[in-house]
Amino acid sequence: MLHKIHLEHVLFLDIETVPQAERFDALTEETKALWEHKSRYQRKEEHTAEEFYDRAGIWAEFGRIICISVGYFHLTGGDKTFRVTTFHGDEPKLLRDFKNLVNDHFNRPDHLLCAHNGKEFDFPYIARRMVIHGIDLPYKLDLFGKKPWEVPHLDTMELWKFGDYKHYTSLKLMAHVLGIPSPKEDIDGSMVRDVFYVDKDLDRIITYCELDVVTTAQVFLRLRNEPLLENNKIKKILP
Repeated sequence: MLHKIHLEHVLFLDIETVPQAERFDALTEETKALWEHKSRYQRKEEHTAEEFYDRAGIWAEFGRIICISVGYFHLTGGDKTFRVTTFHGDEPKLLRDFKNLVNDHFNRPDHLLCAHNGKEFDFPYIARRMVIHGIDLPYKLDLFGKKPWEVPHLDTMELWKFGDYKHYTSLKLMAHVLGIPSPKEDIDGSMVRDVFYVDKDLDRIITYCELDVVTTAQVFLRLRNEPLLENNKIKKILP
């Protein structure tokens, strides 16, 4: 079935998120209380809500998106390239820029969004942050009234489950077992908060995010049993 999907009709994406504030003590008292209540089941008893706050970026209610990287295939004759770009900076602006891309270039019924663990994280996170900022959802993220087979989302982790809903596989592990060369990442998701707030190095995070988009596209190719992209076929473009 995957072979029936035209590669150029898929928009691959990944997001990076951080807590809304750098420090727990910068939150209002009401937000602190809500965070303590929200996180009580995830944090161990020996950790206070303040100590656990560095993980707040996982939840759209307490985090924010600092970049959305996207990639798409461009086919010309027998040549196939993959173009990558990133929306970053002010969250409302990057959300609107992403929405404009989807509405202008990936708005047909057969166009799809694809991310690794996107159905559990990226897609709902983006939608929730848009609602919070008063941004109308693009059709591709508005799931109200859609039947399961009408949802225009692909998830490489879900595709790898083959119906085993208990199975979680990281993108890095999938790339490894599928023989996809590991990108030279110098950070991982657990480091994004400190790189953003302490090191103030957004460019480093963007590079990491774009590498994940490329890896997701490579995984998708392997799931279709197609040759991987060569490095010279991956093009960085401006948003």
